[in-house]
Amino acid sequence: MTATPSVEPVSAGSLTGFDHECDVLVVGFGCAGAAAAFEAAAAGADVLVLERAGGPGGSSAMSGGELYLGGGTALQKACGFDDDPDNMFAYLRAALGPHADEEKLRLYCDGSVEHFEWFRARGLTFNESLYDAPSWMPPTTDGLMWLGENAHPYNTLARPVPRGHRPATESFGGWLIMERLVAAAKAAGATGHEDTRATNLVVDDDGRVIGVVAHRYGDPVTYRARSAVVLTTGGFVDNEEMLAHHAPVLLGHGKVSAGLDDGSGIRMATALGAATRRMASVEVALTALPAMLVRGLLVNGLGQRFINEDVYPGLFSHAAVVHQPGPYWAIIDEEGFEDIPARDLWGVRPRHVTETLAELEEALGMPPGALEATVTAYNRHAERKRDPYFHKDPKWLRPLRPPFAAADPRGGFGGREEQGTGVAGFTLGGLHTTVDGAVLNQSGRPIPGLYAAGRAGAGIHGQGYVSGTSLGDGTFFGRRAGRHAATASE
Repeated sequence: MTATPSVEPVSAGSLTGFDHECDVLVVGFGCAGAAAAFEAAAAGADVLVLERAGGPGGSSAMSGGELYLGGGTALQKACGFDDDPDNMFAYLRAALGPHADEEKLRLYCDGSVEHFEWFRARGLTFNESLYDAPSWMPPTTDGLMWLGENAHPYNTLARPVPRGHRPATESFGGWLIMERLVAAAKAAGATGHEDTRATNLVVDDDGRVIGVVAHRYGDPVTYRARSAVVLTTGGFVDNEEMLAHHAPVLLGHGKVSAGLDDGSGIRMATALGAATRRMASVEVALTALPAMLVRGLLVNGLGQRFINEDVYPGLFSHAAVVHQPGPYWAIIDEEGFEDIPARDLWGVRPRHVTETLAELEEALGMPPGALEATVTAYNRHAERKRDPYFHKDPKWLRPLRPPFAAADPRGGFGGREEQGTGVAGFTLGGLHTTVDGAVLNQSGRPIPGLYAAGRAGAGIHGQGYVSGTSLGDGTFFGRRAGRHAATASE
């Protein structure tokens, strides 16, 4: 078995010198790193950004590109929606909870309009139109989308307003966000060193972080940071040992990452005594089709409903994988399936089609009568446009009639024949930081010279997640970390 590389801090006194020096050293060139680098450079700091891959972008560049923003942005107003920070906070506190970080969340909501304008100033554009349909990701260039704000119980806790801000490109938009942010950071004066993997923090005799030891093509390279080091190295979904220790619910499932979210920054900092927070919190994505579920039912392995199917997909995914017995099935009838727009089908086809619910139960290995009881109760209430159990929006309610079909999320999207688990995810917990990104030790005191942002740190999330809050949180608090890191030695 290969030994785990040491991440123990290195004493500055043990080094003969440094190969490179700068004011602020950012480790990781994803969205948080780019935001931190831009702000530090804009504040006048000499900034270097280390990236272990061959180029910047990381998991951020592979993401859907939703930015969770609100509070009354120009895009929301152009699409006819009235929002304010308090309304945004009320929704996110519930959707990202329980145990969302309310101090960080309050700042994020209060600063959201300014943050949107910051993105626009970096060259991102947003089309003034709404994608008004349930989806993991719109296949259009619409600039605004719903992310569960209009579903129960959230529509009873806050005024429903869409807040998924999408840059002007179809489907996956993370690449465009990163293209603009990297260009902005470099234009501000930041320099990137790619193919360079940071492995150890360097500390002086007073315990201050003053740099890192890195490796490029196997050779050691040392960096001195006169002001501070900012860790933006991502989460730990690609580290099986860390998953087993902290977030075993993701073991055996797919990973939403660029393949390099191995927790390296978290490990380097904890080796120095840094505290962590929310390490068991994860995002879970079940490859069930939202456009199908709202027209039908999502049931567990016992044929039972457990949530309103029109809720944000990440929330029905978490409810299923974390709390329900599998396998999970999307149940729909012919009328419902035919009603799904072709653009929203994503290559998904039913795996089983039967004339009766008894036949479908047998095909799915469910207890006899279980699914029939679920559908009978659903139909009885749907006739009156009611869903007393889970409160699905009445516009989606109608009785299901034969023939019936079941789609299997384990087949994924795109009509694949082979089966996986149908589940993928990433981690949300990380280093315990202040709202300005300072990394705290086990005594609750800042570690001098060390900052973190993005998934390397614990951000606004509790045990819930909404799309766009990774890119939004990472850039918002990455900016704050960069600004404060630039003045950390003053």
